Order: sequence, then structure tokens, then C-alpha cells
Amino acid sequence: MKELRAELTPRGLILGVLITLVFTAANVYFGLKAGLTFATSIPAAVISMAALRALHGATIQENNIVQTVASAAGTLSSIIFVLPGMVMIGWWSGFPYWVSCAICVFGGILGVMYSIPLRRALVTQSDLPYPEGVACAEVLKCGSGEHGRGVEESRAGLAALVWGSVISGAFALIAATRVFASDVARNFRVGERAVSGFDFFLSFALFGIGHLVGLWVGVAMGVGALIGWVWGVPHFSALSPDAATASLDALAHDTWSHKVRFVGAGTIGVAAIWTLAKLVKPVVAGLRSAMVAAHTRAQGNAALLPRTEQDIPIGIVGLVSLLCVLPAGVLLAQFVASSGLGDHMVFLVVTGVLYIAVMSFLVSAVCGYMAGLIGSSNSPLSGIGILAVIGFALILVFGVRAGSSVDTGKALVAYALFVTAVVFAAAAIANNNLQDLQVALVIGVIAGAVIIPPILDLLNKAYGFAGAPGPHHEHPLPAPQAGLISALAQGVIQNNVDWSLIETGGAIGVVVIIADALLRRLKPGAHLSPLAVGLGIYLPTQSTLMVVVGAVAGWIFERRADVRPRPEATKQLGVLLASGMIVGEGLVGVLVAALVAFSGQDFPLSLVSDAFANSGAVWLGAIAFAGVIYLLYRWLGRALVTEQPPPAQRQVPTS
Repeated sequence: MKELRAELTPRGLILGVLITLVFTAANVYFGLKAGLTFATSIPAAVISMAALRALHGATIQENNIVQTVASAAGTLSSIIFVLPGMVMIGWWSGFPYWVSCAICVFGGILGVMYSIPLRRALVTQSDLPYPEGVACAEVLKCGSGEHGRGVEESRAGLAALVWGSVISGAFALIAATRVFASDVARNFRVGERAVSGFDFFLSFALFGIGHLVGLWVGVAMGVGALIGWVWGVPHFSALSPDAATASLDALAHDTWSHKVRFVGAGTIGVAAIWTLAKLVKPVVAGLRSAMVAAHTRAQGNAALLPRTEQDIPIGIVGLVSLLCVLPAGVLLAQFVASSGLGDHMVFLVVTGVLYIAVMSFLVSAVCGYMAGLIGSSNSPLSGIGILAVIGFALILVFGVRAGSSVDTGKALVAYALFVTAVVFAAAAIANNNLQDLQVALVIGVIAGAVIIPPILDLLNKAYGFAGAPGPHHEHPLPAPQAGLISALAQGVIQNNVDWSLIETGGAIGVVVIIADALLRRLKPGAHLSPLAVGLGIYLPTQSTLMVVVGAVAGWIFERRADVRPRPEATKQLGVLLASGMIVGEGLVGVLVAALVAFSGQDFPLSLVSDAFANSGAVWLGAIAFAGVIYLLYRWLGRALVTEQPPPAQRQVPTS
């Protein structure tokens, strides 16, 4: 008889919820500032091992429950790619708590349910690598002592996570005083009319994300940035009527914001469609497998199923999915009734509910595939949101005649964003649940939904969002995905989108898909992710260049780790250090946001003059950033080196 081991325990759930609250706050802030979120499974697993080791009877299964609950922070936080759009278009002035929470809860649980048949297609019947899931499993095995040096590696991993958090948080805090500059930026002329530029954001968190996504994703984002700023911005800025007289900075920003980003949207859209087309066969196979498992269970033979096949029964999946879709329909009806669209109540609610039910499943498949290919941190949620909002906006255009009423058009844009937000929540959680446990993740969804609305409100009051109406803020949060998605919804519904830009981006996407196929054939292991190229085009260089640097630096670190006595363990330390960098900077960012909100000042911690902040602080920040990165990687490379020689040099007894 197999030994029963502690798994779904109250202490594990409580610890997971506490970690979720902290990581969600960090992820929301960082996602709005940089346009990227990170998967929290690995740092949560390390914290869990450190906390539970002091308690009696801790098991690897219990640690897995903790990281599963906490992993909701890295996924449900992606709702920030859509929900701030409601503020940016002026429909909301803040984030109504219960409505925002309900969007996250119903959409998130729907994502958990949809992921169950998808798991069979994309995990158990697939050869996708799932880099973050595998890395998290190795961390758990290491901490459980299943490896001979598990305790030592676990301690070193916790130290890497803590030091990464402390150092990145300290740097962000010093940057808030303006003693260190937060970025190195410059725009310049290209010829007589064109402009271009760059912005290296000195962010340990972005650097850490680059380390996590790896070399080839970083290269793809770099290619996208080159397309955007070596070709796109110079080309379109030269075509501007006031190119010769406009402010350099304003021309560069406006060209990227109003032209180049839509090219990137087209590239991302084509990449998402291509991914979805490749998933049709495995998804059908997964649904068939789920039906077979349900039949086996119905015959009373559930015990014969392997543990990895013991999902929530498909009948319960269907019932819970229905119980999520119906309340979502109630939310939609309330929105329609209060927005002046009551004359179209039946059409809007029915199409909204059906769209949520169907599109959530389709986008969950795409996101799950990408999570398996390159990890949850780099999932295609941005591109998925673009496709989802354009699809529903087109339905509204054909089904509802907005006429010349500005108010009706604005209400329809808000409704499209509202529906897309529910789809987004489902896709985000399904993207993560393919690698995790279902019941625990439902708890994580609820915990994340509780904390996201007040964090969004705090950041909105402190910084505001770029382009949103209301009080002027010196440095508003870019919220790039939310801005782009809301702009697309407005463009489709109000018929003012420049489709030629999206078509150009689509053509670039096709070229990149072909290049990716050729590269995979010519050099095994290499790839050029079309999605990452699209992200590189439409995200600002502030969000991409440091990711590229981190990806290259991480690759160099791992190459050097290969010659160390314990290469895999050393590489895992790099993953934990990068995760800590993201968490530390994100938490400090939220704290600084609170100071900004309550003080009413843009730089409440400033210690220097504007002149120094724009000159000497740049050099100080850049030198300190590079020096600390070098020292951290050097320390990691030696952290697990012991006096014992590597296996190849050991003498084997002959007796």
C-alpha cells in the first residue's frame, strides 16, 4: 500500500495565499510599468521549502501545493493587459472593487476548467519542454532532499532569491531618490526628417526576465526592436508632415505610439493565429482522451487511472464552467443596463456570453502551447488580447449600429474591453494551470482577485496611465498592452483604425514564421519566435532592450556553468536570482507608488537636483548596475563549488 503523504493542507494553503498577495502586488506594478509579467512558481517553491522545512512532516507534495496557489500571482495579474483600458478610455475613473474582482474570479475559474482537457493535449500527449514547469519541479525535488545535496542546493537557492530581491529592491529605492538614474535614453535625427532613439531602462527586473526567457526569445525581441526603431520609427516619422519642425522626443514617441505599435499588433496577431492553427489536432486528441477517462471513471474504475490522469471529472468541469459563464452574463447585463445600451440588451448579452465561452477555450489553447514552448513568463497574452478585442469589436460593429452618437460608440468600446477582460482572465490561468494542480489554483485565483483591484487603484492614483483623461501625472505608467488594446477597440468600433499598418505587421509576421522554420531546420535548438518579434516591435525599447541584455548575459552565465562541477544546480541558482530581481523591484515599486499617491509629489524621495539627475546620476546608475550584475553572477558561479573535485577527476576504488 502506498504511503499517504501530506498534500492539500491548511498550512500549505495559507502560506500559498500569503505569497500570492505579495507576488501579485509586485506583478501588477511591474506589468503596468514594463509590459511584462513573470511566473512566480519557482520563487514561491523556494520560499515554501524554507518555511515548511522548519515544520514537522513537510513533503514535496505540500510544497507543490504552495507554489501552485502562489503561481496564480504570475498569471491572473495579466488582467492588467486589458482592465486599465477602461480607465484609459475614460469610462472608469478608478477600479470598482466587486466588479473587478468578479471578472478575475469567474474568468480565472473558467480558465482552470478549460485547462483540464487542454492539459492532455498539451502536456501528457505532447513533447513540449515546459521550461518553467520543469525548472520548478527540479527546485521541489532539490528541496525535498531527493538529490544527495538537496539541502545545500536549497540553501544556496534561497540565498540567491533573497539577495536578488534585496539588491534589485535597493537599486530601485536608490533610483527613486534620483541618486541613480533609472534609465539611459536618447532620441536623435536620422537624416533631415527621420528620427529614432533608444531607452535602456536600468531595471534588475527586466534583466531577470531576460535571463528567464533565454537567449533565443531575447534575440527575437531584439530583432523586433530593430525592426521598430531602425526601420519603423525612421520610416514613418519621415512621412510626418511636421517631421522637420516637430520636437525630437515628441516625434519619436508619437510615431512609435500611433504607427509602429500597430505594425507590431499585426505581427503578434499573425503569430497567434499560426499557433492556434497548429493546435487543432492536439486539442481534439485531448478532448477525446478526457472523454475516455470520464468513461473509465463512470464504470467505477477510477483507481485504475494513473495519478497524472486523475483530473476533475469532465462532468464537473462542464457544470463549473456553466456556473462561471452564467454569472459573467449577469455582469454583462448589468453593464449594458447602466451604459445606455439597453435597447440592444439581448444581442449584447447573448453574444458576450457565447464569445466568452468559446473564445476563452481557443485562447487558452494558444497560451498553453506557448507556455509549453517558451514558458508562462513569455506567453502570448498580449497578442491574444489583440485578437480577442478585434474579434468582438467586429461583432459589435455588425450587430449594433452606433450611428453618429459619440456616447454609444464609447459605451461599445467599454463593453468590448469588459468582455475581453473576462476572456483574458480565463486564458491567463489556463496558461498556468497546464503545469499545475487544479483545486489549489482555484484558491490562488480567488486570492489574486481579492488583491488586484486595490493595487490597481493605488497605482492609478499615484501615477495614472499614459493617455488617460484626468489629472496630469509627470511619469504615468505606460500600460502598453492596455493602451494598445483599447486603441484597437476604439479604432474598429469608431472606424478610424489604419488597417494598412496592421497588414504590414502581418506581412512581417509571415516572413518571421518562414525564417523561424528555416532556422529550426538549419540549427537544431535555435528559433525565432514570431510572437517575441512582434512584442519587440510594439513594446517600447524601455521594456525590451534590457530584456535582450539579460537574455545574452544569462546565456553566457549558463555556458560558463557547464564547465562547473555542478552545472544544472548552478543554472538553477541563476533562475532563482532572476526571480528574486523581479520580486524585489516590483515590491519596492508598489511601496514608492503608495508614497507618490499619498504625498502628491512625482519624486517624494528625491535627494538631488534635476541637473544631477539628468547627468551624473546616469553615469552612477549605469556603472553601479553593471558592476552589481557582474558581482552577482560571479558569486553564483562559485556558490556550489566545494573542495570535492568533479566526478571526472575522482578516483574510483578498484577493490
